[in-house]
Amino acid sequence: MEAASIPAGPPASQRIKQLIGTYGLTAVLLLLPVIFAINDLSEQGNLVRLGENLVAGLSNGAIWALVAIGYTLVYGIVELINFAHGEIFMIGSFISASLIGTLGLTVDSSFIPVFFGLLVALVVAMIGSGTLNVLIERVAYRPLRNAPKLAPLITAVGMSFILQNVGLLWKGGNQQGVPDLLDAQKTLVTVFGVTIEHADLLSIVVTVPLLIVMTTFINRSRLGKAMRATAQDPEAARLQGINVDTTISLTFLLGGMLAGAAGLIYAMYQTTIWFFQGFTGGLIAFTAAVMGGIGNLRGAVLGGLIIGCIQQMSDNRLGSEWTPAIVFSYLVLIMVFKPSGLLGEQTRDAG
Repeated sequence: MEAASIPAGPPASQRIKQLIGTYGLTAVLLLLPVIFAINDLSEQGNLVRLGENLVAGLSNGAIWALVAIGYTLVYGIVELINFAHGEIFMIGSFISASLIGTLGLTVDSSFIPVFFGLLVALVVAMIGSGTLNVLIERVAYRPLRNAPKLAPLITAVGMSFILQNVGLLWKGGNQQGVPDLLDAQKTLVTVFGVTIEHADLLSIVVTVPLLIVMTTFINRSRLGKAMRATAQDPEAARLQGINVDTTISLTFLLGGMLAGAAGLIYAMYQTTIWFFQGFTGGLIAFTAAVMGGIGNLRGAVLGGLIIGCIQQMSDNRLGSEWTPAIVFSYLVLIMVFKPSGLLGEQTRDAG
């Protein structure tokens, strides 16, 4: 009688690698919050400070999430890193600030004019930024669609510098103040000792409905399905009768509109704007998109929120000079454990 053959399991080194890949990512994400929670409990006996860090981080991260979606939408459909997208976000802030000045809104304005004024500014900033993004795609990217990928990438860098100079000519080289119409830093409510400010509410109230509308549009509408089909296989989508050029333009329009909305929130949140905010903000948002898994909408949102929390904890406890190093250390660690990002999916290039 022959002994039953027992299939050999994976070697120990491979099992250890699988364990690290499964639990290491979670450990990396929880590293800072756990360390700071232990520190707060030992020194203050509560978690109020950490709670305030997370609230501010989520509201700040919501802005990066809106910008990050633009990167991930464009990459998902044409596999282009649109480096000019950060400057679209900057232009959204400039449009909002200019319109607030044109409408004559000040810190002394009453609630109703401020509410409708900001609503108009939001719509105009979204339309302006979206239209600009479509024009950039039409002029600078579409003619290079069949060119080597380096060509549109360099063109995107060039468009980024062009828009930076537009911002420099528009508002000058110094930071410009924006009227604090919402009394952004004023406490709205306190929950278990954690203060929630007006700016936190603005960020969430604007961001969450936009994200819901965006995901619903992409998942359920005919144009959204065309976007997903084009992202999977442009040639097959074209054979099915989908107008690929129109679909790609729509993608740029949506990404630009979200960047415009983020520009308004940023202006109201920070109460200052300047021409270079698009470079730093765009870099952070792009990092969020990569961290979450570029090409994945939920990943872009998750990445934005995580980076917002990391930034806030680092700024508050370690000093803002350490924040970029901390954020990018997280990015490197996440890429090491999961190169496709937290919720990453395979792209056309990856197969």
